[in-house]
Amino acid sequence: MMTEFAGKQVMVVGIAGGTGSGKTTLSDLILQSVGDEKIAYLPHDAYYRDQKHLPLEVRAQVNYDHPDALETDLMVNHIQQLLAGKTIQMPVYDFTTHNRKTETIPVEPRPVILVEGILIFVEKTLRDLFDMKIFVDTDADIRFIRRLTRDVEERGRTVQAVIDQYLKTVRPMHLEFVDASKRYADIIVPEGGLNVVALDMVIARLQSLLNGELPVGTKRNQESN
Repeated sequence: MMTEFAGKQVMVVGIAGGTGSGKTTLSDLILQSVGDEKIAYLPHDAYYRDQKHLPLEVRAQVNYDHPDALETDLMVNHIQQLLAGKTIQMPVYDFTTHNRKTETIPVEPRPVILVEGILIFVEKTLRDLFDMKIFVDTDADIRFIRRLTRDVEERGRTVQAVIDQYLKTVRPMHLEFVDASKRYADIIVPEGGLNVVALDMVIARLQSLLNGELPVGTKRNQESN
């Protein structure tokens, strides 16, 4: 059953998938369709560990595609606080400097907690909090092109730097952790937000659950391994 606070049920939804798979697009479309006033949105990217103790050139060499690069325990704590009806202070990460900013973003409790990230199904403590687990499955070449475009245009990286990082850490970590976590998904969505049929199905189910028209049937804390 879903957790309740203030007499209202709360559903936790996780959207995972490889870099550039369309997770954020799918999340944005859900926010637009269901209503952002009903959703507390937590991107796992915001929880990259603070690296200010390292020189910039050293920060750039960190393996950001490994689970250890993220402060997942803090995200788990924040989700638990939201489930308890408390407002959290979500960290803000600066991808140009590979460092966490000093400011935070207040996130208030909502009927839906939407969590998005490449590694959110890897850690069992986080995975167990999800009532619905969605994996966005997109071909590797499409994902690489999207990542290359994003990192160059939005994060100030060079093309060669993006290629080097992809070959050194992104691809091997995807095979070891991200793709392997697909087995935990309740729903697999090919091509992310571009898959209109799958998107409509997910949104319809979310709205039905929010309206109390369907039982949740959660597997939270029931997974055997």
